[in-house]
Amino acid sequence: MIRINLLPHREQAKKARREQFIVLAGLVSVLGALVVFAGYTLIGGAISNQESANSFLKSEIALLDKDLDQIKRLKEQTQALLARKQVIESLQRDRGETVYLLSELVKQVPDGIYLKSLRQDGLKVNITGYAQSNARLSALMRNLEASPWLEAPQLIESKAVVLNGRRANEFGMNFVLTRVQAEEVKEKK
Repeated sequence: MIRINLLPHREQAKKARREQFIVLAGLVSVLGALVVFAGYTLIGGAISNQESANSFLKSEIALLDKDLDQIKRLKEQTQALLARKQVIESLQRDRGETVYLLSELVKQVPDGIYLKSLRQDGLKVNITGYAQSNARLSALMRNLEASPWLEAPQLIESKAVVLNGRRANEFGMNFVLTRVQAEEVKEKK
């Protein structure tokens, strides 16, 4: 027997495909919405985690900045203390220089030389005075050169003057005060 289907099978197939398409479109849209929701949730979580990490880092940076400021102040105080220490050490070292200078001048200035002024600027010393003759002035320069405390005598000026009715030479001279340790002076004597 032959069977003939008189039902509209094409319309039923279309309807079935349409229902299938609608179900699939609904599933895809639900799946798309779930993916978008999951994406937004993950990105939002990552952003909040990064913001909390940034705020933690900012607070730690602020603490470290305070520590750096404190370290900077301590370094400045250390430098100030070191500068004070160096000044005190230089004063300790230099406190006897004037005594040595005057003691050496008494020893090295020959008879016939009269000092009028003495000026010290650091290690450089300038003297002015009167000499009875050029030979005595030369002897003073040799004595200063041979001294362990005085060196590099340099005659600036020597001119003839009349002093109390006597002929004399007025002179100006520079020399340098040497920093010699006390042990070295004892060895030279």
